[in-house]
Amino acid sequence: MGLSSDARFWDRSSRKYARSAISDQAGYERTVARTRALLRSGDRVLELGCGTGTTALRLASDVRDYLATDVSIGMIAIANEKHTATPIPSLAFRAATAEAIAPETAPFDAVLGFNYLHLVRDLPGTLLRIHGLLATEGLFISKTPCVGDMNPLLRLALPPMRAIGVAPYAGVFRATTLIEHIRAAGFDILATENHATKGTDNRPYIVARKK
Repeated sequence: MGLSSDARFWDRSSRKYARSAISDQAGYERTVARTRALLRSGDRVLELGCGTGTTALRLASDVRDYLATDVSIGMIAIANEKHTATPIPSLAFRAATAEAIAPETAPFDAVLGFNYLHLVRDLPGTLLRIHGLLATEGLFISKTPCVGDMNPLLRLALPPMRAIGVAPYAGVFRATTLIEHIRAAGFDILATENHATKGTDNRPYIVARKK
């Protein structure tokens, strides 16, 4: 179990994932618009857990360089198919994790992680790695499902669902704990927002700046 099993799960799920609809399209548009406003035209941007590249394709043309990565080769293959259909010179997709990004590739002016942090196995370690990849005062922008704040029945269902291969690994933490971890990794929290436009959403949008 671990990183290789996570990659296999997402490889198997990649085509189904690509066909799935965004549950809150208006909330997603709010996230994209807010993120675009935070990025500058000269920025070098790294996106972690980019999935099939939907957000990268929306944002990459607004910055100088945009590297979008995902642990799943299957996800990246679909992202590259989309990119071929809609080429953006500043955008590149790569199968990689935060830990696998070569030091010479950094520093980045912004690191993005949407629906990502709950899927990493070592949250404090990953946050420290993100801190190391950023330029001084660079931004880490995330939107994370906080499973610890969700329905207790969902938390109980996750282990058996993972055991039979129908759910991925997901860390169980609350938003307050996530913010504590981000601060402990060397960030100032600039904003914590809720972008949901319908239903109950436990995915805080957090803007943090490297100290």
